[in-house]
Amino acid sequence: MEKRKLGFWEIWNMSFGFLGIQMGFALQNANASRILQIFGADVHELSWFWIIAPLMGLIVQPIIGHYSDKTWSKFGRRKPYFLVGAILASIGLILMPQAEIFIAIMPALWVGAGMLMIMDASFNIAMEPFRALVGDNLRADQHTQGFSIQTALIGIGAVVGSWLPYVLHEWFGVSNSSTDISAIPDNLIYSFIIGALILVVSILVTVISTKEYSPEELSQFDNESQDKEDTITESKLTDIFTDFAKMPETMRQLSWVQFFSWFGLFGMWVFTTPAIAQHIYGLEITDTKSEAFQSAGDWVGIIFGVYNFVSAIVAFTLPYIAKQIGRKKTHAFSLVLGGIGLISIYFMPNKESLIASMALVGIAWASILAMPYAILAGSINPKKMGVYMGIFNFFIVIPQIVNALIGGPLVKYVYGDHAIYALITSGLSFIIAAILVLKVKDKKDL
Repeated sequence: MEKRKLGFWEIWNMSFGFLGIQMGFALQNANASRILQIFGADVHELSWFWIIAPLMGLIVQPIIGHYSDKTWSKFGRRKPYFLVGAILASIGLILMPQAEIFIAIMPALWVGAGMLMIMDASFNIAMEPFRALVGDNLRADQHTQGFSIQTALIGIGAVVGSWLPYVLHEWFGVSNSSTDISAIPDNLIYSFIIGALILVVSILVTVISTKEYSPEELSQFDNESQDKEDTITESKLTDIFTDFAKMPETMRQLSWVQFFSWFGLFGMWVFTTPAIAQHIYGLEITDTKSEAFQSAGDWVGIIFGVYNFVSAIVAFTLPYIAKQIGRKKTHAFSLVLGGIGLISIYFMPNKESLIASMALVGIAWASILAMPYAILAGSINPKKMGVYMGIFNFFIVIPQIVNALIGGPLVKYVYGDHAIYALITSGLSFIIAAILVLKVKDKKDL
């Protein structure tokens, strides 16, 4: 037996929930550092607060992947997990910028960090099953298309999330400052609320429109009977460690590519706002509550939206480019362009010129979200799709943890509190990843 070939709109609806997930994720990426600085965090402390994000991924994704592989209910296999994750993430989105309402209990900075933790744990609960769902429902010859469509939806959601605070202020007159010097601007508060609502609605589109294959059907597609060790009753959480030790060769090789890719991304997300505020707007490191700082933060949302907008467009071209030159060369070329984009920020004369830099980053982001997963999916036992997608997340979160631990001290003691050098480091990290991807063994032809 063979899986049914899905049409474009079926794949689109299957991945539509990622639009909402990434909208929330983009609001977090573009604004969490800004919010934490308003609440009192110093620039060199930002990476330590952000360490919550990769830690949640390290803990949550493999566990969710394991149990989503081994469970089945009348609601499906993966769908219950990303529905619950979406609801929890929406709560974190609503409460993070309004952390001051809890100030009678504890400092707003710590409440904000706690909401960041809830959001990250919940995004991970929702995100991993979505990756596995593509592997479950699509034939091998549709994997690249499936992950590329998923990347396009990620890009669309991220553009909306990144641009929303700026649009609310510039188009609808919502204030980006506050009479209370310690408060979060109204445009941020409303943006996070809107993001929470869209997150839940988009997840419901996928839940309602998508049918999952049962474990028995997947076993037939694989032309294998379910072994005793693969049955729900015999599965153990500790099997994750066994699976880790037995990971395919391709996955081991991709792990180093992922390490340097995500080390660079983490540095970009954490330090772009202070870097732009200092390097482009000429602000002092402590000037975090001025109107100029809020304008810098809004502009970071715009340029983050640019790289996500570019990634949404590039995602549709990736299957065709990869078919011509191969997935490895496609990914390597994209990473080099992204590295050049990040390094070029140092040389840009004004905020408008940053659009070109982030357009190059968008090419790399599109490839990072699609190519490694397309290469990986062809090397994994379908019955282990969920757990290996979860384990693969180790190589996303570990480099972020490393950057979180050393990024702050580097900025303070090596870069002299000049966050722009953290972005240059991220660009160099992308280029190293590009070199390493050429050594990966892609087992299946397109």
